[in-house]
Amino acid sequence: MTAKPGPAAETLPPDEVRALSASLARMGLVADGETPVFTPLAGGVSSRIVRVDTAGGTLCLKKALAQLKVAAEWLAPLERNRAEVAWMRLADRVVPGLVPAILGEDPGAWTFAMAYLEPAANPVWKAQLLAGHADPAMAGAVARALASIHHATARDEACARDFANDANFHALRLDPYFGAAAIAHPDRAAVLQEIIDETASTRLALVHGDVSPKNILAGQGGPVLLDAECAWYGDPAFDTAFCLNHLLLKCAFRPDAAAGYLACYDAFAAAYLEGVDWEPAGRLEARASRLLAAMLLARVDGKSPVEYLTDAAAREFVRGFARSLLLDGTEGLAGIRNRWSKEHHP
Repeated sequence: MTAKPGPAAETLPPDEVRALSASLARMGLVADGETPVFTPLAGGVSSRIVRVDTAGGTLCLKKALAQLKVAAEWLAPLERNRAEVAWMRLADRVVPGLVPAILGEDPGAWTFAMAYLEPAANPVWKAQLLAGHADPAMAGAVARALASIHHATARDEACARDFANDANFHALRLDPYFGAAAIAHPDRAAVLQEIIDETASTRLALVHGDVSPKNILAGQGGPVLLDAECAWYGDPAFDTAFCLNHLLLKCAFRPDAAAGYLACYDAFAAAYLEGVDWEPAGRLEARASRLLAAMLLARVDGKSPVEYLTDAAAREFVRGFARSLLLDGTEGLAGIRNRWSKEHHP
């Protein structure tokens, strides 16, 4: 795993050092008496992520937190750590190289170890996008990888049993995103509840649940996906809408680079829908469109607002655009993109 976006300005307290050292020992990744060097990494709100330098080389440790690092109270089940490891192992079988190699797991401590990927060779896609570098080929590659995983797991009863993480997904996604947005916008609460209910009851394929550019590396061999803590057997439209949402939000952040972000949106949507064969593509697109409208609102007025959208006018545009979509319905993914392009005049 790479540092996303770099070392944090902190040191680990002694009790954490002892706990993580014990996990490394249980996983057989350090020798008896060895003193590894721990460097906390920045990025993410749900886990402690640490670079570890051992006698055998450098690796990355990830330990789930019960209280997420956000302003609002946001508690999440620690079991998501096991779901993430399981998703990564399955994803690597379907799309080799899509995830960092798993080096060990200490399930009793909600901790696992994975390969450390050097940042210079594996830049974070979010950083590239925020800098104005928008590559449609990267967006298309991410979409094809997701479609491959959704295709491989579609209507798979065993996979559905293994990833029946409904409580986790509700705690990590449906409630803090759409539930919180419904509280902030009571006149849109009914439609948001409909989206929650539809998403919760749709079980078609294995969902990553956090396909954000901050969790995607632009690796030399293609995209690398991280942070699958929300892994759940459910509606694959969620992954599609989640990533497209971030591409639209980048337009509000940097209007000068909007053409590139919209080109990435187009490439992602086209590549993903082309890979949908487990159900009519139009049916999935309809759900993704509704989810996209809800996510736009959630990322300004939910429990986890995007941190870079600080301009009040930009936030108000996203808020109004999302509220309108939720009220008026949507015209498909291309329709949302075209409507955004026409209405967004910063």
